[in-house]
Amino acid sequence: MKHSLSESPEPASQQPTAYPGLIITEADRQGADLALARARAFAEPLIAGEDLDSGENTLAHADAVAAILRSVGGSEAMQAASYLVYACVHLNKPREVIAKAFGDNFATLAVETTQLMRVQRLSRSAQQVDDPAEQTEVVRKMLLAFSRDLRVVMLRLASRLQTLRYCAASKTPMSPRKARESLQVFAPLANRLGIWQIKWEMEDLAFRFLEPDTYKQVARQLDEKRIEREASMEALRHSLQEELTAQGIKATVQGRPKHIYSIVKKMRGKSLDFNQVFDIRALRVIVDNVEACYAALGWVHMRFVPVNNEFDDYIARPKPNGYQSLHTVVRQPASTGVDDADGARTGQGLPIEIQIRTQAMHDHAEHGVAAHWAYKEAGAKGYAGVSASSEYDAKIAVLRQLLAWERDLSGQAAPPAAGTHTAAEMLGDRIYVLTPEAAVVELPAGATPVDFAYSVHTNLGHRCRGAKVNGTMVPLNTPLQNGQTVEIIATKEGGPSRDWLNAELGYLVSHRARAKARAWFNALALHSTVARGREAVEKLLQREGKTAMKLDDLATQLGFKSADDLFEVVGKDEFSLRNIENLLRPPEPAPDPDELLLQRKSRTNENAPKGGVLVVGIDSLMTQLAKCCKPAPPDPIMGFVTRGKGVSVHRADCSNLREMATQNGERVIEVTWGSASGGAGKPTQSAVYPVDVAVEAADRQGLLRDISEVFAKEKTNVIGVQTQSIKGMAWMTFTVEVSDSTRLNKVLGVVREVSGVRSARRR
Repeated sequence: MKHSLSESPEPASQQPTAYPGLIITEADRQGADLALARARAFAEPLIAGEDLDSGENTLAHADAVAAILRSVGGSEAMQAASYLVYACVHLNKPREVIAKAFGDNFATLAVETTQLMRVQRLSRSAQQVDDPAEQTEVVRKMLLAFSRDLRVVMLRLASRLQTLRYCAASKTPMSPRKARESLQVFAPLANRLGIWQIKWEMEDLAFRFLEPDTYKQVARQLDEKRIEREASMEALRHSLQEELTAQGIKATVQGRPKHIYSIVKKMRGKSLDFNQVFDIRALRVIVDNVEACYAALGWVHMRFVPVNNEFDDYIARPKPNGYQSLHTVVRQPASTGVDDADGARTGQGLPIEIQIRTQAMHDHAEHGVAAHWAYKEAGAKGYAGVSASSEYDAKIAVLRQLLAWERDLSGQAAPPAAGTHTAAEMLGDRIYVLTPEAAVVELPAGATPVDFAYSVHTNLGHRCRGAKVNGTMVPLNTPLQNGQTVEIIATKEGGPSRDWLNAELGYLVSHRARAKARAWFNALALHSTVARGREAVEKLLQREGKTAMKLDDLATQLGFKSADDLFEVVGKDEFSLRNIENLLRPPEPAPDPDELLLQRKSRTNENAPKGGVLVVGIDSLMTQLAKCCKPAPPDPIMGFVTRGKGVSVHRADCSNLREMATQNGERVIEVTWGSASGGAGKPTQSAVYPVDVAVEAADRQGLLRDISEVFAKEKTNVIGVQTQSIKGMAWMTFTVEVSDSTRLNKVLGVVREVSGVRSARRR
C-alpha cells in the first residue's frame, strides 16, 4: 500500500470495511444496507434542503459521516443514526417516532446524540471568553456525560472529522475555538480509543486551521523532491519485502502516511530540523504472528544499522489504549547505493523508522475499539460471532480508556486501584447538567435541583425554593439526568430547610451540598449563642456600673481573641460570670493600722461574735471570713486586722495571708473557732460555712448531673457552680455549705469515684 508523503491518512473509501474476528454474513450486510437506506429515505425530505452552521448541506454531511463510520467498522445503528440525529429536530416526539419506524436501539442512539449536539451548541454559544483551558474542560465533561452509550462518542468524532474535511476542501474558515477543541479534545479521545486514522487526520486538519503558516511550510518541505523520495522508499520497500521472504518470513511491507502535526510536534519537542525527523522516512512491516515480529526485527537490525535509544517494544508493553507494535529506527549501511529523496545517498545514514506488527495489531491500530461498538446489537446471544460476555469485557476496556483520557486532560496522576471499581461504575457516578446560560455543571449521580443550586453558589442553595427542569416545574428532590437544563427559583433572603438534611427525603445527595446546609444551621445556632452571651455580659456590666468598658478590651483581659469568643463560651455556660466579676472588682486594700478601730467587749455568751470566731485576748470584735480561702472549722485559722472592717479570718495556710503578713506582720492576730457555750475550740452547732471544691474530669454528657447527685446524697448543699470545658476536659468549681470541713473530705472521696473524675479537692 502506497501513501502520499504530503497528506494525512488515505481517503475513507480505501480503508477496509471489516474487522478481523467479526464474521459478517451476506444477510447481515444486506440487512444493514436496508436499514441505512430506510434511515436515509426517512431523513432526506426533512434535511435535504438545510445547511449546517459550517455551510455544509446537512444530508451531504450525514452521507459523509456514515461513510467514515463504515470505514472504521461502525455498526448499522451507528451509520443509520448519522441520518436520524438530524431528523430528530424536525419531529415532535422523536423517540417515539423513530422507535416505531426503526426500533428502540436506533431511537435511543439518535436521541442521545441529538441531545449531546444540543448541549454542545448551547454551551458554545454561551461562552463569551475564548479560554482554551475552560473550553477543553467543558467539552470533556459533555463527552463523558454521554459516554455511557459509546456509540454517541463515535458519532461525534466522525461528525467533527467530516466538518474539518469540509472546511478544508471548501476553504471555509473554521473558528479557532472549534479547531482547538478538535485538536485538544476530540483527537486525544480518538487516540485513547485507538482509532488512529481519525486521530491523525483530525490533528492535521485542526492544526491547518490553527497554524496555517506552519502547516503550509511543513507541507511544502514534504512536497519538495517528494517524487524522488517516494521512488527511493518504494525501492527500499520492495527490497525489504523480498529479503524478508527470502529469510522465510512472510511479510507485507507498506509505506506509512506522513502526518504534519506529528512531524511538527517532534520538531518542537526535540528541537530537531525537518530532515532529522524520523517520521519522514517510514515503513511498516506486517507479519502473521508475534514470533514473526521478533524474527523480522532481528533480521532488520542485521540488515541495517540500529539507532541507539530509538527502539520501543509495544508488544511486550502495550500502550494504555491497547496499541501493540515494534518500533525501531535504523540507518542504511554505507554500501547501499539507493538515492535518497534529498539528492544524497541513503548510504550516508539517513534514518528510517520501521514498524513491525501482526495483521491483528495493525487492524486494531487502524480501527481501535470501533469494531466493539456492536455490543448494543449483540443481545444475549452475541453479535457477529462474538459472545455477549466478551463484548461486555470489550465495553469495560473501552470505558477504562475513556477514564484514562479524562485523566490525561484533567491532570490526574494515576488510575484507581485495580479491583476497586469497574470503569462503568466510575463513569456512572456522575452526571452533567446545564445552567440556563448553558454552563456545564458536574454533579454526583442522583443529584437533585438543590444539589445543583449549591454547586452553582452556596447562597443560591440556601435561598432555593423551587426548580424548573427543561422548562417544567419539578419537586426539589427530583433526581436530575444528563444534559438537562436546570433553572433555580430562589427567594431574596432565607435559609435552607431542615428537611434537606433528612437523607430519607432525598433532597441532598452531594456531600458538599449537605456540608453547606449543615454549616448554615451551625452558624445560626452560634449566632443565637453569641447573642445570649452578649446579653448576659452586658447585664453584668450594668450591675457593676462598667457600661463604658469596651467589650473587646474585656475579652482580651480575660484571655479571648475577640468579644464574640467570650460571648460564645458565656452563652454555652462554659465560662462563669464570676470570673468577670473578679476582674471588675478591685482587690481588697491593705489594712491601715492608724484607721483600725477595735471595740472591746466582754466575753459573754450573749455577745459571741457572728460566724463562731473568737479573737484571742479581746472580749468582742467584728470578724468576717476571708473569701480567698473560705475557712471552715476545724481548719487552723489566723486573723488579719483590716482597715475599718474588723478582723478578716483566713486559713493558716492561705497564700494571701502569708503575703499580707510579710508586709504587715504586726496586724496578724490569733483567732479561734467559738462554741455554742462560748468556749474556744468548738464551733457553733448551727453554723454552716461556704467552701469551694475543685473537680477535674474528662468531659462527657451527664457529668455535672452525676456529681451533683453525689452532693445531694451526702446531704451537702451546693450554692454555686462554675464549669469550663476545653478540648474534652472539664474543670468545675462547686461552692458547698459545710459545718465541719472534716466531713467534706469524706464527700470528696465519693466524688472521686464518679466516672471520668480525675481529681476532687478543696480549693
